[in-house]
Amino acid sequence: MDKNETSPVQAIVFLPGSELPLDRIICGDNCEVMRTFPSESIDLVVTSPPYDSLRSYSAGKPMSELWDFEGVAQQLWRIIKPGGVVVWVVADATVDGSETGTSFRQALRFMEIGFRLHDTMFWDQEESSMPSHNRYWDSCEYMFVFSKGKPKSTNLIKDKPNKHAGKSNGSGIKRIMGKEEERTRWEGNYADFGTRYNVWRFPAERGSNHPAPFPEALARDHILSWSNEGEIVLDPFSGSATTSKMAKHNGRRFIGIEISEKYCEIAAKRLSQGVLF
Repeated sequence: MDKNETSPVQAIVFLPGSELPLDRIICGDNCEVMRTFPSESIDLVVTSPPYDSLRSYSAGKPMSELWDFEGVAQQLWRIIKPGGVVVWVVADATVDGSETGTSFRQALRFMEIGFRLHDTMFWDQEESSMPSHNRYWDSCEYMFVFSKGKPKSTNLIKDKPNKHAGKSNGSGIKRIMGKEEERTRWEGNYADFGTRYNVWRFPAERGSNHPAPFPEALARDHILSWSNEGEIVLDPFSGSATTSKMAKHNGRRFIGIEISEKYCEIAAKRLSQGVLF
């Protein structure tokens, strides 16, 4: 980074009602930082919070004990624009032979606050940890897509090969109020590709400086699906800044919030480079 260029990482210096700290990673507590944001100012959130005790950041203590789910959820409802979307990537730990169900409780709480559960999607990591003797291999995490009302930006990705590609789509009858209004005929062929399924298959990231990064392609595809160029994408659990990086690369403005100074330094290094890395 040029010595005259502004660093993409900042401490908390923003007051409530001030302008958004665009294209920055803010090092601090996510609830405290989000309280400084104007209401209804964020278009899209793509994030993955700490899951139960599956991640450890501080002296072996799970981050799930160090962050405030209720506070985060309430702030996300306040700052998301009408029609904005929150993508919440989460999984459950297995304790004493049973899954905790934390992900479901969080999803239900988002709905109680006012969010719509627009879609329940799955990230298939194409691999699994060792199962117990009485359980199937677990390769998926939930990707809950919440919206504040009807999503205002929907750009569904169409990359699923169509088995009817090239075939004629025939003719049909247009009906109004149950009555045959007119007979119409249309000519054309089915497209080569259709809208993909809601199970996305991406291998888990390995060899990262962060304990649980999600794939860049996963963040990219949600950003492309639920926002448009120039809109603002937030990740309140920024980690190594995968969401911010992909927002920047795809023409969106970004804000990341991360409590760990270590990961803020990693994020600064990634975002200060002008190429996709």
